[in-house]
Amino acid sequence: MFVDTHCHLDDEKLKNDLDTVVKEFRAANVGIVINIGCDAATSELVKRQAEKYDGMYFAAGIHPMDVKDATDCDLEKIVELAKHDKCVAVGEIGLDYYWDKTFKDKQKEYFAKQIALANELKLPINVHVRDAMGDAVEIIKANKDKLTYGGVMHCYSGSVETAKELLKLGFYISFGGTLTFKNARAAVEVAKFLPIDRILTETDSPYLAPEPKRGTVNAPKNIPFISARLAEIRGETLETVERAVYENTLALFKKIRA
Repeated sequence: MFVDTHCHLDDEKLKNDLDTVVKEFRAANVGIVINIGCDAATSELVKRQAEKYDGMYFAAGIHPMDVKDATDCDLEKIVELAKHDKCVAVGEIGLDYYWDKTFKDKQKEYFAKQIALANELKLPINVHVRDAMGDAVEIIKANKDKLTYGGVMHCYSGSVETAKELLKLGFYISFGGTLTFKNARAAVEVAKFLPIDRILTETDSPYLAPEPKRGTVNAPKNIPFISARLAEIRGETLETVERAVYENTLALFKKIRA
């Protein structure tokens, strides 16, 4: 079966017809989906969605763009949600300097805090980085003693050299629809380089629909297109990639029931 390790089914474009979204991804042989929270409220919502469907799990966390107004009460809520049987990671956490650089210090603070919380909760982390890879790797290295349960760099856009550093720190690398884009040269190089036991797939739905669905609302049903492109890049069969990603998912997200 295929796996979508990162989607946002709480989004307005998907949540109002979630039964259809689930029916479609099941028909596409996508058997595991991880629904990602971005703050206390959305983490609560993705929890409720995951409770409703077999094969759907969730991650609870505060996204770097949502830490601006976050408080310790929000972190406490994340901790409570993360204790749920179907919460498989703390995320989406990290750094994002693309939209707003005015609260970089608070982003760094909350990134480090949530790494520590994940370790206490015995969960991996799901990391978002945009225009901040240097600072993100620095924080990860500074907190490597709190990465006992590993992590995934979602929708990876960094270099092969940075990927090597992340592998040494126990990370998995996840690829989404951008891997299928014509200008995805850096991602293609990383996809070729990575050992097969460190690769994951995602859609980041409803964003970044892969070719040949680019420009449409993305959904977990599109994972096979991403997996097919991965197989093509690596010179492997689709079945080999599909099986490896499934096994990698179970290895990292240990609360998922196979």
